[in-house]
Amino acid sequence: MEVKRSPIFHDFDTGLVSEQMETSTKLYGDAVSFYADKDQNLPPDTLMYTVACINDPDRAEGHLNWGVSMLEPVCVCGECNMTRGHFHSDLNCQEYYWCAKGSGLLMLMDEKGKCWCEQMEPGTLHKIDGHHAHRLINTGEERLDVICVWNSNAGHDYARVEAMPFPVRVYKEDGEVIFKEGGNE
Repeated sequence: MEVKRSPIFHDFDTGLVSEQMETSTKLYGDAVSFYADKDQNLPPDTLMYTVACINDPDRAEGHLNWGVSMLEPVCVCGECNMTRGHFHSDLNCQEYYWCAKGSGLLMLMDEKGKCWCEQMEPGTLHKIDGHHAHRLINTGEERLDVICVWNSNAGHDYARVEAMPFPVRVYKEDGEVIFKEGGNE
């Protein structure tokens, strides 16, 4: 019996490691349109978040992707750092998020624009319905690390969220999390 070592390793301290891994970063200059106001004091090269993932090359139904989203504890004019947010291109594809580190919110929005959040802290597991747009928001003082598992054929529909933005924004004021109505108009 031959026993092989997995080509993929995910350590919670050092992160995801594999020759198959793809990494993307979002700097403030790339993400400025996500926020209600532009922060003139925040350099455009400020790291907002990193996504590292193992994508199934076949993108076939039933195949899975594995990744981790890492959001920095940055605020933009008081607004909490967040991912762009998206629907899946294939609405039948669900997704799981597991919070490994930090604290924040998983913001969800149904196809009619109704919005709600689920609290994220280490150990919380979140099942995302394929018909719900979703975004991560870091409300804490440390990096928010969220493990993600999704169908490789799910796709990302960012245009749909741009056409119908999340209707609530999340801010920190005097250390408290505050919700304000108003999407990206």
